[in-house]
Amino acid sequence: MNGKLGFALSAGGARGIAHIGFLQAMDEAGIRPDFVSGSSMGSIVGACYCKGMKPSEMLDIVRELKASDIVNLGLAPISKLGLMKWTKVRKMMSGFLENCDFSDLPIPFSCVAVDLKSGKLVTISEGNVVEAVLASSSMPTVFRPVEKDGMLLTDGGVLCRVPVKQVKDMGADKVVAVDVLGGVRPVDKVPHVVSLIMRTYDIMDAAKTATQKRSARKYYDLWLEPDMGDISQYRFKFEQSVYDAGYACGVQNAEKIKKLMEK
Repeated sequence: MNGKLGFALSAGGARGIAHIGFLQAMDEAGIRPDFVSGSSMGSIVGACYCKGMKPSEMLDIVRELKASDIVNLGLAPISKLGLMKWTKVRKMMSGFLENCDFSDLPIPFSCVAVDLKSGKLVTISEGNVVEAVLASSSMPTVFRPVEKDGMLLTDGGVLCRVPVKQVKDMGADKVVAVDVLGGVRPVDKVPHVVSLIMRTYDIMDAAKTATQKRSARKYYDLWLEPDMGDISQYRFKFEQSVYDAGYACGVQNAEKIKKLMEK
């Protein structure tokens, strides 16, 4: 292959399991990125992959994952800026990533988060990987923001769902973006206020990402959207079809990525 290959792995909640399937297909095709950048769920999968965890190992973990392994409700959620504490997730991620620093990762990695104080997007590529990943995946109002270097960091997907510029800036000559959320599909009804909030967030996010996709064209060479139908990103339960969609997307585009790297 010619040049350096980068993967930009999008935010996507439960739909982010598709990233694992995509990476499995890449491994089987003998395609290995030189750089990875992730946002939110993409940062979790990306960090584990860059640390050396095999996609098959990640799949085994998420298959067995239960809501009780993640949910850790805290007291005074209003004053603490989030319903859930990070205690359980931090312990789990520390086990996967062994509390390593970015410099310890075999594949260079970065992730994005948003500083609530400045309102700006922050790219993290130094320091403790676990803290960075928790910041990048800190879904607003659900998980508490992460305090780091005087910043109050929340989910990278708030401003940047697919970090294509970030992986390009790392040194990638060719960038493949994997957006597991895609556009907004029509629905028959919005049954309650929680659905209203989630639907509104999805519509705003999809519109913002569509604009980014057009304006950031110079930063990526291939933009992929695994087809998962109307499966919600807010599910806790594992869906095999989500992994399968990511895997199918990888298989279908493996030769295209190889040819891309020959140019």
